[in-house]
Amino acid sequence: MKKIIPLEEGDYYLSEEGYKVFTKQYLLKRGYCCESNCRHCPYGFDPRVKRR
Repeated sequence: MKKIIPLEEGDYYLSEEGYKVFTKQYLLKRGYCCESNCRHCPYGFDPRVKRR
């Protein structure tokens, strides 16, 4: 089961389209890469690289 991490100031901002965009601060706090090609991913995920 994944742990729910409460959102704090600086964890996200709203894009021009109204979507939540998580910041590097939040993604590091979460502790893992979701492999969704997040804009501020600190884990170096690249969807062009094939994974096993």
